[in-house]
Amino acid sequence: MKRAVCSGSFDPVTNGHIDIFERASRMFDELIVCVFHNQKKKAFFPVEQRVELLRESVKHLPNVYVLSFSGLLTDFMKQHDASIIVRGVRSVKDLEYEENEAYMIRHLDPDIDTVFLLTRPEYSFISSSGVRELYSFQGRLRGLVPECVEQAFTEMKEKERK
Repeated sequence: MKRAVCSGSFDPVTNGHIDIFERASRMFDELIVCVFHNQKKKAFFPVEQRVELLRESVKHLPNVYVLSFSGLLTDFMKQHDASIIVRGVRSVKDLEYEENEAYMIRHLDPDIDTVFLLTRPEYSFISSSGVRELYSFQGRLRGLVPECVEQAFTEMKEKERK
């Protein structure tokens, strides 16, 4: 069985992420989407909520599972008997960053390979940080994030008004 992992902070998950998950789910028997706590980033949504939003967003994909983890990705991979990492790449800048990450993971565990999937052009401008910024200026999120994420932002806005 080929099991792959797609990890990230997914704060929030975007339609670009979902496209990568859908495509990867057709390539592997199982895909684990793993929400990692990124210590370099200040979280917008708590990890638990990101996991729930992801589960709702991928419920149409029967071979995709959503988990969270704190620690080394290589440890997570070993615990879940996975040997392939899937990474979405929007630009050359993303590729340079992801290439270095892949080499570091290869250094830690030479049995783990990384597969890069190019983002479809219609999603190439979407980023989680861009979505958060757009939200902060009351911009329209429709088409950028799954409906459940858009709803979570609406609920957050309502709480802020109170």
